Amino acid sequence: MKRFRQRCAFTMVEILAALAFLGILMPAVISALLVSNRAAVLAERRAIAVQLGENELNELLLADAWRSAGSQGNFGTDRPGYRWQLEKNTWSSGTGTMTELTLDVFFTVQGREQSLQLSTLANSSTTASNSGTAGTTGTTTP
Repeated sequence: MKRFRQRCAFTMVEILAALAFLGILMPAVISALLVSNRAAVLAERRAIAVQLGENELNELLLADAWRSAGSQGNFGTDRPGYRWQLEKNTWSSGTGTMTELTLDVFFTVQGREQSLQLSTLANSSTTASNSGTAGTTGTTTP
């Protein structure tokens, strides 16, 4: 008696079904990868902006330069694409007058400008050795 061999192969219907499944799945996977990449780049640049902003704010406080410093600038050739802007507001409390310093750091992520805001309080009536940070907050504006 002759035995018939069964061939181990995929049928055309199985191949077409697999291709249709991949055709539906691939755009969703690529879209998810693009979103996660953008989020990672934004997180990395935001972390750099926080470090740069805190350093600039601390330098302004320690040198007491916040009183006479310009209200905007950049971080030099080491960090192109990052710039800062300083805003000073009077902040009154029961113990005296302080100055609220708000440093906005601007940077670009994939063609869209993002901003980060850092704030602190400085004692308006003392010298640099007595100035200090009362708290630093950060917000991102898309």
